[in-house]
Amino acid sequence: MTEIQLLYTNHEVIYLKTTSFLAIFITILSTQLALAQEDNYVTNSASRGSFPLTSKGHAATIIVSDKDFKGVQRVASHLQNDILTVTDIKPALQHTTNNVSGTTVIIGTLGKSPLINDLVAAKKIDNTQLEGKWEKFIIQAVKNPFPGIKEALVIVGSDKRGTIFGIYELSKQIGIHPWHYWADIPAKKQTELHVTKGIHTLGEPKVKYRGIFFNDEAPALRNWAKENFGDFNHLFYEKVYQLILRNKGNYLWPAMWQPSAFADDDPENARLADEYGIVISTTHHEPMMRAHNEWNHFKGGAWNYETNKEKLQEFWKGGIERMGDFESIVTLGMRGDGDEAMTEDTAVDLMKTIITDQRKIIADVTGKATEETPQVWALYKEVQDYYDKGMRVEEDVMILFCDDNWGNVRILPKKEEINYKGGYGMYYHFDFVGGPVSYRWLNVTQIEKVWEQMNLTYEWGVRDLWLVNVGDIKPMELPISFFLDFAWNPDMEAKDIPNYYVNWMERQFGKDLAVEIAEILSLSTKYAARRTPEMLKPETYSLSNYREADRILDEYQQ
Repeated sequence: MTEIQLLYTNHEVIYLKTTSFLAIFITILSTQLALAQEDNYVTNSASRGSFPLTSKGHAATIIVSDKDFKGVQRVASHLQNDILTVTDIKPALQHTTNNVSGTTVIIGTLGKSPLINDLVAAKKIDNTQLEGKWEKFIIQAVKNPFPGIKEALVIVGSDKRGTIFGIYELSKQIGIHPWHYWADIPAKKQTELHVTKGIHTLGEPKVKYRGIFFNDEAPALRNWAKENFGDFNHLFYEKVYQLILRNKGNYLWPAMWQPSAFADDDPENARLADEYGIVISTTHHEPMMRAHNEWNHFKGGAWNYETNKEKLQEFWKGGIERMGDFESIVTLGMRGDGDEAMTEDTAVDLMKTIITDQRKIIADVTGKATEETPQVWALYKEVQDYYDKGMRVEEDVMILFCDDNWGNVRILPKKEEINYKGGYGMYYHFDFVGGPVSYRWLNVTQIEKVWEQMNLTYEWGVRDLWLVNVGDIKPMELPISFFLDFAWNPDMEAKDIPNYYVNWMERQFGKDLAVEIAEILSLSTKYAARRTPEMLKPETYSLSNYREADRILDEYQQ
């Protein structure tokens, strides 16, 4: 054991008893800790030009127009409660600038909020930074924004989600962890919150759609949801939407294990998702915005397009009708009943017919050109055989590539198809139920491997959708955060990963133990990835050859 001295940028010194692995971990990390501090623009003391969010027992009034998106108004109230959680001071929240003086927080969406439009017209904020941008926000202080208001901190988004991301980013800056609800992470109490001078932004995300699929959710998540919310209803899903948005995601494949049927279980599920700006789609074997479990309720007969075409078309038509104007991406194609292959052979002509007919249903129901409705074709398992045999879809349809269920990318675009108009996505796994063996008990995913595989994915031009199967959400907190953060900004280099561990831990547990906890998480996933718990057998590690089993046990004990 050796003693390591670690210096942080604020010159606070921490002494750690550590193994040689941690010594290496810290050596890599110590040159990067300054970078982790640069993102923090909320401090607990005033500085020149800073904006007092809360100071001397007073909180700036929050103003959001009632003409703005309902989701923006809803999330503005979350900021109100987040400030209360941190400071024990609850700011006022109102919809106009009437009877307000002093300092305020003005929240709004460019082109939607009259308040923001007025600030643009008065040249108080620069709209050119946001016009035409995807999910971008800026946060900046503005002097004398409206009569009687001395100064305002303005959170403005280029679109609905841009504004919501700006609100949640400020919540994160004041100390509300994105996992605060799901992982019971308390906020550090502070009374003074000051936003430093300047224009603060995360820019645009590099991957357009970024999301999760919680799957294999029974019995753990299902029973917990029933106990706390009554079932997978909108009360439950609202917590899921907030989790995704606080982690800068925007996309969801909902629960699909029997008897789950997202839109059928509670009509508010889909409506509320649209209000929040969560893009809903359905899984690789659930076409046309229909949960597969709905087929049982529909009582349509055989799940077979060759023998039961009319009933299937009727069923699918109902899914598109119910979707309405909700922001969605429609899954095309077909697999067999029970998430199996549709046919024994690769029936290319049949698949082409199915997709052509589905696209006609979309056009007929929406009354718009088919390409105006976002669509995706998922090449999961045997469906990739169709693609490998040369089958292609119309160029407005996104192609969703998939890993091998174990975190290894199976296929990427051919060089001559890299500029495909419909774009490409990747479906990845942190959890899997199926042959030859399932893994769903612990987090066995190394974020180092996620970086390697998704960096390859990004560099090869797959940048329209990143989706990951996260099982029943817990205990996948770390890889979920990493996956969504990396999807927002894939410029992270491999050498930055140790810093990611520590920064993530520091936000939960503080600086004193962050490095040691980061090491534990790094090593635990490294060791589990050798053989997942479900794959361990008596003969996995040798009892005689260089005492391998003893060495493995010793590493776990350490």
